[in-house]
This record gives sequence, structure tokens and C-alpha cells, in this order.
Amino acid sequence: MGATQPGPNNGKSERVAHPGRVIGVTVAAAVGGLLFGFDTAVINGAVDAIGEEFTLSPGILGFTVAITLLGCAAGAWFAGQLADKLGRKLVMVGAAVLFAANSVGSALAFSEWDLMLWRLVGGLAIGTASVIAPGYIAEVAPAKWRGALGSVQQLAITIGIFAALLSDAFLANTAGSALGELWWGLPAWRWMLLVGVLPAIVYGVLALTIPESPQYLVRKNRDAEAAKVLTTISGVTDTDRKIADIRDSFKSPQPTFRDLRGPKFGLQPILWVGMAIAAFQQLVGINAIFYYSTTLWKSVGFSESDSFTTSVITSIVNVLMTLVAIVFVDRIGRRKLLMIGSAGMFVGLLAATVSFFQAVDVDGEVSLPGIWGPVALVGANLFVVFFAATWGPVMWVTLGEVFPNNIRSLALGLGAMVNWIFNFIVTLAFPWVSDNFGVWIMYAIFTAFAVLSFWFVKTKLPELSGRELEDREGLETS
Repeated sequence: MGATQPGPNNGKSERVAHPGRVIGVTVAAAVGGLLFGFDTAVINGAVDAIGEEFTLSPGILGFTVAITLLGCAAGAWFAGQLADKLGRKLVMVGAAVLFAANSVGSALAFSEWDLMLWRLVGGLAIGTASVIAPGYIAEVAPAKWRGALGSVQQLAITIGIFAALLSDAFLANTAGSALGELWWGLPAWRWMLLVGVLPAIVYGVLALTIPESPQYLVRKNRDAEAAKVLTTISGVTDTDRKIADIRDSFKSPQPTFRDLRGPKFGLQPILWVGMAIAAFQQLVGINAIFYYSTTLWKSVGFSESDSFTTSVITSIVNVLMTLVAIVFVDRIGRRKLLMIGSAGMFVGLLAATVSFFQAVDVDGEVSLPGIWGPVALVGANLFVVFFAATWGPVMWVTLGEVFPNNIRSLALGLGAMVNWIFNFIVTLAFPWVSDNFGVWIMYAIFTAFAVLSFWFVKTKLPELSGRELEDREGLETS
């Protein structure tokens, strides 16, 4: 299956009469992405302190970090089903409640098992947000803006990561270390986890203010409400035609997992494309950097304070380069951006691999001699630059638009679940492989997957830029 050119654009029935409104609801929905990024990255600054406070082995500590991702996979799996039954808005509110509960419970955890439980709850919230936001944004956004607006979700994720790492650094520096005591007698690492309550409340309030998705409203035969959203938010002038197109794209009143079945290994071919893109985004190793960056830089000679600062700088690069994706994703196209990203990630990962291959043991600590420390730092940040400008946002844009209307929520949930499962595998494997075989082996594996991701996009992914969600020409049998 090769690349497919965009089908005819029905954009003649669209105008962006109120761009501020569509941007506003996009930002409100994307706050879930901010919490997604915050909750996944906030553990970065707390992980070593948690290991010391609860006296955890590297394996148990790694599982404590990674267990959130199992919750993410479960949340993603069920989110699509719930969204089709209850609506996008209500599921967003439920996710906000779970985010808040996770922050309080994790901060007050009395044992590693208690902490694991609350991190699992947080994972359910993150997984839910990872499905709801890109799907909702794709359904309300005009086709010509869908790539840029869909990328706002990833921008929010990167801002959440930045906010988490900045908060971690501030609290650790204020207390003297992550184990240092702060207000109410709680150590800094507990405050790192507790501050997530504030954005969770904001997310819940905003979710109550945005309109419901027009696709959901049409499925529930609430055509008048759908027409209002299409007119005031999406800029559609011919709402009768648009609603008819949406209804025609539904092959059944309520989709079930039976609708995902197809001739290619039991599933529709387009599902395998979406799941592969979701898997590759994790297999290049991005979250090994964001979950373990502080620990990693300490291991090669940086002080704790410098390690926190370096992690914050990396997250700033992540935010800025996501803005590049927002500018170019609709101009250049999804496929070309992803291939550029794969090539750039390969160069950065290769530099990091060669650098860590030079690592030596000094008094039981890993150190990079000579120029190899700076080379590793440049390579890792080059990797982040290309990931943030391409695979970070474009994967979520792709998942939000590649699946047919009839199964979008279920298929997006399946794709997001695959993404979280591979996130879990990489997160759990990284410390174990690094300890037993060396960090360079892990980076070599990431480098290989960067090459494979280039080949897959070039040969298997159809171009999606400019298509209406109802335009499936050339996609169903791809």
C-alpha cells in the first residue's frame, strides 16, 4: 500500500466565521493534554526520592513509574466506548475528577503499593484524555485547519511536561532536594505530585463550557444542536448537507468492536496503519528521556540541580518545536513531516548511542569522558527537536482523522491503547536494559526504530491533509 493523494475537499461548504470560537474550544479540550503531559512527566523529579523513601529496588521503582501506563492503556480502551455512549463532554469531566483524585492520593501515599494504586488511577485519566481530545478536536475543526488545531493537543502535552519539570525543579531547589521538607511537613516530592490538582479543576470547569461534538449529536438525532455547533464553531454554511454526510458515514447506529473486524489479520487494514503509527511514536524512545532524564543526566556527571535544569531546558525545546508543527502540518502534509522527523531522530539517536557507548565506570558511577557528555546532550536534544516538530503532534493528528466516522472513537481508543502499551514496555525496559547491558544498547534500539518508522510512513501511510472526515476514498482498502 503506497501513499494516497487527498480526495476531493468539501471545504466549499465551510468558512471560519468565528475562528476565535473554534480555537477556544480546541484549547479547552486540549487542557486534558496539559494534564496528560503534567502527570506523565511529574514523576521525573520525584522518582529517585520515592525510591529512597520506600527503599525500592530498581525493578520495583521502574514498575512504580510504569504502572501508570497500564492505566493509560485501560483508560484509552474504554474512553472511546464511553464517549459514544455518554458524549465527549461528560467523559472529559470524568477524566478531570480522576486527575484530581490521583494527585491527592499519590501525594499522600503511605507505601509503594498505595502509590502504585493512585498512579494507576492517574493512568486511567491520562488514557481517557489521550483519546477524547484528538477525537473531539478532529470532529469540530474545519478540514483546512484540522492539522494545526489537532496539534494543539500535543502543544498542551509539551506545556504540561514543561510545567511539571519546572515545578519539580522549583520545589526541589526550595527544599534543598526532592526529599527535603516543605510546607505542612511534606517532602518536596509529595508536593510535586499534589500540585496537579489545580489544572485538574480547570480542566473540569472548561469541559463543562464547550459544546458537544457534532458527530455525537447527529448519532443521537440531535440535528438542531449539531447544526448550531457546525455553524458557530466549525464554520459550515450548508449544515443540512454536512449533517447528511455525517449520518451517511455511520454504518450502524451504535458502533461495536465487531465493526473493527476486517480482512487483514482479522481487522480493517486502516486499523493496522493507525496502530503501527501509534507504536512507532513510542518505540523511538521519547518517554525514556522525559521519565528518566533527570536520573540519566545525574548518571553522567551532572549535579541534581543541573540535571533538573537540563530536563527543563529539554522540555522548553519540546514546546517550541511543537509550534513549528502547528505552522507546517497543514502546509507540508502529515507524511512528509513524519519522514523528516524520522530522519532527524535517527541522527540524534545515533549521536547519543555512540556517546553512551563510550561510558566508563568511575567509583561505581557511570561517566562520559571528554567530549562525549556534550555530544550525548546535543544528540538527545536534537532527537527531541525532531520528535516535537513531527512525530509528537502528527501521530495524534493522524489518529484523530485516519479512521472512518463510524468507528472513530473505538479505533482511536485502540490506537491510543497500543501507544500506551508500547510506552509501558519502553519505560519498564529502559532502566533494566540500561543497568544490565548499558544505556547505549537501549539507544541503539531506538535508533533502529527511527529507521523503520521512516520506511513505514513512506510505504504505508496515506496522506490525510485537507480531507473531510467523511471523505474515505482510497483509505478503507489502504
